[in-house]
Amino acid sequence: MRKRVLEWTDPLATLAAAEKASGVEYLRQVASGSVALPPMAHVMNLEIVSVERGSVVFAGTPGEEHYNPHGTVHGGWAATLFDTALGCSVHSTLDAGFGYTTLDLHVNYVRPITHATGRMLCKASVLHDGKRIATAQAQLVDESGVLYGHATTTCLIFPRRTK
Repeated sequence: MRKRVLEWTDPLATLAAAEKASGVEYLRQVASGSVALPPMAHVMNLEIVSVERGSVVFAGTPGEEHYNPHGTVHGGWAATLFDTALGCSVHSTLDAGFGYTTLDLHVNYVRPITHATGRMLCKASVLHDGKRIATAQAQLVDESGVLYGHATTTCLIFPRRTK
């Protein structure tokens, strides 16, 4: 039997930073550690590697705790990494006061992932950044550059409601 213990910061405590900063500023704060990663990043072993306007790179390290019954990493782990990186690439284009949500996520898996695959990089970039809709694409590679999957997303952009 194996065990994993997780600790995280209250996600609502970081909400003010997200509402006040532009998307790229907020993501850079998270990447630098001045704003805490969301809890999901700890569950999935994700981290921000780089942030530019319209593009981000996330790293993820799959573990045995992400396995499916077939002895490989569950496709949901990669889909979560894709959704995170793709959404954050869109977020990086937004002005302060705006948010987004995923409308569509299309993932193509091209080879299996195991914990032996090691640290992986998900490189995402925005294709279209409109006023209400944005689209983005991403590739998931190992540290040698071998492709494991690629994905696209459509996101809805909306003004945040502040109370």
